[in-house]
Amino acid sequence: MKMTLIETVLFSLATGSYGWAHGIHEFRPPLPGDSRSPCPGLNALSNHGWLPRSGKDIDLPAFQSAIAGAYNYEPTSMDGFFQLALNFNLSTTGNQSTFNLFDLARHDEIEFDGSLSRNDIYFGDNVHFDHTIWATVAKNLGLYDTLGSEMNQYVTVESAAKACAARAADAKRVNPSFNSSVMQVMGNPGTTALYLVTLWDENAGAAPKSWVRALFEEERIPYLEGYKVPKVPRTMDDVNKMTNRMSAVEVKV
Repeated sequence: MKMTLIETVLFSLATGSYGWAHGIHEFRPPLPGDSRSPCPGLNALSNHGWLPRSGKDIDLPAFQSAIAGAYNYEPTSMDGFFQLALNFNLSTTGNQSTFNLFDLARHDEIEFDGSLSRNDIYFGDNVHFDHTIWATVAKNLGLYDTLGSEMNQYVTVESAAKACAARAADAKRVNPSFNSSVMQVMGNPGTTALYLVTLWDENAGAAPKSWVRALFEEERIPYLEGYKVPKVPRTMDDVNKMTNRMSAVEVKV
């Protein structure tokens, strides 16, 4: 059966919606029994099939391939992060060269207090997206305030640094067991720098707010919103430089 021009256009639009046009990497929410972590970026990799969709038995080659294919990080740039999960004996797979995403939730190993989108373990659940926590962070980032200038469509280094500091201060105030561990002190700004680098729009010099919302709120790579894999590979040096830029921002909490 031949398709008319209009039918062809409509079909293309339909198959391109919600990231369905990305072949084997279309977005699928996790099924019951799938393993997920406190990290939206890793969860998104499983939700799109860059990592096993089950979130289980992840080995180093799969991890390297996923961060390179989805986000264009140098394949070995996050080997240290992968090795931490093994060094801390987090794996519950029965194979000490692999881990499940949920294994990363063990408190104060890789996971830490003051997450941008999760509550602290003191309150019972440090894995699942917390709407109340995120609502405050999103407000501080101005994620739903997109009117006015074009730059108001973006999360800047300054706004991200201030929202990060505010979240940590809020957690300290309400969590009597808040742990200012080395992992927390380094990880809190580090995770903010990581999402900024991952979602960075070089032309704008900032991260599109719609991309940030997709990643955190749906754990979805924002293909629908215009995200494309960057041409230049990213490294942990880029993340460290972003962390330093954030550290230079004056914050009041």
